[in-house]
Amino acid sequence: MRVIAKKILREFWEKHSDCEQQLKAWFQEASKAEWTTPNEIKTEYPSASIIGNDRIVFNIKGNSYRLIVKLNFDYQMVWIRFIGTHAEYDKVNAKNI
Repeated sequence: MRVIAKKILREFWEKHSDCEQQLKAWFQEASKAEWTTPNEIKTEYPSASIIGNDRIVFNIKGNSYRLIVKLNFDYQMVWIRFIGTHAEYDKVNAKNI
């Protein structure tokens, strides 16, 4: 998968250094993945939430942070749509962000 854009993750872990390794690991795993369905993601990430509108929510650092991505399986692309604390996540519309 091609992940767009690592810069968003980097800027976040520069402010929240406690999740740097987890975000780097997620980026590496997603970049190497060849997911074709949401169920394949659930196999690798059982705690991920499939929320519709091509969005998946990943729990980062034991659910301290939430990562929302938009996927296009046909083009093998992942767009970072949101990364934030659980409280920040509660304030966004995950299906439309």
